[in-house]
Amino acid sequence: MLIAVTGVAGTLGGALLTQRGADRAKRRELAMTQAIQEARDNRELRRSCYSELHRDARQFATALSRHLYVMRDRAPADEDIRALGESKDTYRNRWSEALMIAPNAVVAPAQEVNETLTRVHGQVKRLEQGNPRPDETLRGRFVSL
Repeated sequence: MLIAVTGVAGTLGGALLTQRGADRAKRRELAMTQAIQEARDNRELRRSCYSELHRDARQFATALSRHLYVMRDRAPADEDIRALGESKDTYRNRWSEALMIAPNAVVAPAQEVNETLTRVHGQVKRLEQGNPRPDETLRGRFVSL
């Protein structure tokens, strides 16, 4: 009887251990699959953010350039001022998003672009408001975009 009980217990124990091992392997496989998917999603989020930041920075630079041409030819109308403001706001929002997503290796060089755009925007607004610094004129030297 003892041998029969030991045999049954061994058979049931073996099945239980096999099941637990299979469950552990399945959990590891699911965790690995989830980690791979999260890495893909993270990479796609960063790629999208970087391309949108680049696009919005270029559009902001273009809007600044257009605004300077408008100011050279005539006084900016409300729609000109609004267009520049919307471009700046869109870029600023994208920059804020990039700061939350991008690693320092990306933020550091992008910071130079951000500072330049901000500096040029300040120059354009001072000229627009008739309050330029001594070295700022429509025909003077601007920070290169």
